Amino acid sequence: MNNASSRGTDTTAISQLTTERKIPSMCQHQPPCPTADSADRESARLLAAHPEQGWSLLCNGVLLFEDTGELLPDGQIIAPHRPLVQVMTAA
Repeated sequence: MNNASSRGTDTTAISQLTTERKIPSMCQHQPPCPTADSADRESARLLAAHPEQGWSLLCNGVLLFEDTGELLPDGQIIAPHRPLVQVMTAA
């Protein structure tokens, strides 16, 4: 008896399950937070903050890093965008 074939998976059933399953939005409050695609995505509420590790998870699924870089839910990387700081020198 071939054990590999007896343990086969029904790919049709798995395909139906994954297409029918809805992924719930992380944002459950009203009004909803800006989406990860919005320009103001960083204004979403915090779900988890780990300053000791340098990252926070926002309600819209965005991972925000302490260097201002971001990782969007679709895997897109947003490079750090720290504001330019002017150094004042004493005259």
